[in-house]
Amino acid sequence: MWDYTDKVKEHFMNPRNVGDIADADAVGEVGSLACGDALKLFLKLDDAKERIVEAKFQTFGCGSAIASSSALTEMIKGKTLDEALQVTNKEIADFLGGLPEEKMHCSVMGQEALEVAIAKFRGGPVPAHDHGHDHGHGQEQEGEIVCKCFGLTDGFLKKFISQNRLHTAEQVTHFTKAGGACGGCIPKIKELIAEVMGEQQKLAPIKPEKLTNLRKMQLIQEVLENEVRPQLWADGGDLELIDIAGNFVQIAFRKACAGCASSGYTAKFVEQKLRELVADDITVEEVQG
Repeated sequence: MWDYTDKVKEHFMNPRNVGDIADADAVGEVGSLACGDALKLFLKLDDAKERIVEAKFQTFGCGSAIASSSALTEMIKGKTLDEALQVTNKEIADFLGGLPEEKMHCSVMGQEALEVAIAKFRGGPVPAHDHGHDHGHGQEQEGEIVCKCFGLTDGFLKKFISQNRLHTAEQVTHFTKAGGACGGCIPKIKELIAEVMGEQQKLAPIKPEKLTNLRKMQLIQEVLENEVRPQLWADGGDLELIDIAGNFVQIAFRKACAGCASSGYTAKFVEQKLRELVADDITVEEVQG
């Protein structure tokens, strides 16, 4: 049984903006009924054809797909096309209070549909987000096909590995479905992860010499969310940020990490990561409960 947030349940039971727009300015369609997920997104623009004034969707899929589509349409209304393109699948999931990792591909599908709709409206090359469809009709391939079962390219996969800081092939499958059918592309997915992680390491930001308390708190939360938790998820674990007081950080381990005999070593890993990316004098303490 998936552990859904109240907001996911609300957007599933009472989805916003369901339906179509007869005179839509832009339409994006991704997914495949054969694969179990499909989404069609309709956009209506203002007179200047720059800002989204209405967004509706039709979807075939699970509760997470419906909730993610509902959330996306709420998030992009009122935004310019360029602003809408900045919306990531992680922001869609965050809007819903989080999604189970195994259902993150639903938020990815919403981001894909938005990109396709805007690309078609602007008359440019349409990114290939077919997930098993024929890649014809002028759609632009983002590199070499890696997952033949779902028609996913190395460029597409690298993009989502980078955006979501994915560290394992299993996570990539959860987010994109790549490798979820025959599994033949798993070795290549692992190569792409190593490649992206190497690029991210080269581009790692230099720690600022002085941080305000607010900025330090923000950075601590970002590092825990983007650098630490994904690695714990890979082993079935998790953590919760309990408190931040200056350079003192309290965390509690959850799921498989809770009560683990090696949690002390894991806490040291968390402390090392925060010292590396935030400040040298951070101390991490594990608390129970």
